[in-house]
Amino acid sequence: MSRALEDGDLVLLVDRKQRRYLVTLASGKTFHSHAGTLDHDQLIGGDEGRRLRTSGGAELVVLRPTFADYVLKMKRGAQVIYPKDIGPILVYGDVFPGAKVVEAGIGSGALTMALLRAVGPDGHVTSYERREDHAAQARANIAAFCGEVPNHELRIGDVSAGIVERGVDRVLLDLPEPWTVVPAAAAALRTGGILLSYLPSVPQVQKAVAAMDEHGFGFRETFEVMQRGWNIDGLSVRPDHRMVAHTGFLTVARLLGD
Repeated sequence: MSRALEDGDLVLLVDRKQRRYLVTLASGKTFHSHAGTLDHDQLIGGDEGRRLRTSGGAELVVLRPTFADYVLKMKRGAQVIYPKDIGPILVYGDVFPGAKVVEAGIGSGALTMALLRAVGPDGHVTSYERREDHAAQARANIAAFCGEVPNHELRIGDVSAGIVERGVDRVLLDLPEPWTVVPAAAAALRTGGILLSYLPSVPQVQKAVAAMDEHGFGFRETFEVMQRGWNIDGLSVRPDHRMVAHTGFLTVARLLGD
């Protein structure tokens, strides 16, 4: 997106200590922080990447937020799947342009947005969510970042009662008891389709895997993703003191024919 910043755009303001503020531009409004104020009108009409000064003299860099920035800063109704796991979910779940995907639950919409970007305008994503408050927050988050998405359908209800769709390519489950949904997922998927489950604990994974084995899934794979940053400053090179370690286990399996 190379155009100038406009009223209604999402921007990220970053200070010298790398603190990040997600802001929706609105003519006549003012950004407030401990470092002073900055009028939105100073940003509207300009390009991203600029450095500006607040009323207190602090420097802020204005950027359009990346998807990872937005996921970490957006409002949450439920815990989000972190960017470090979203990437592997898309790759190992093999979510491709034009794919027909079912997910449950929607949470705060982080994975949904990634799925919509991956399937493109020719694909379709159906989200199941039983909590209306989570669904409402996810809708708002998706609209703020993606705009209108006619190829997304949100169903309110318990997915364990059944999946309406048939012949889908992928089913992704971010639920505490996915084993209750495995039979419905097997009925919804086409042969060769992929089921992916995201879970925080080993006992949950064991139950999910047992259900997959019982309902015709094979080529199972379970793994977790660790992310450790590094500090590179001239000749000073060391790993960061903190890392994003365990967040969840990913289990991927394929539906096999008779």
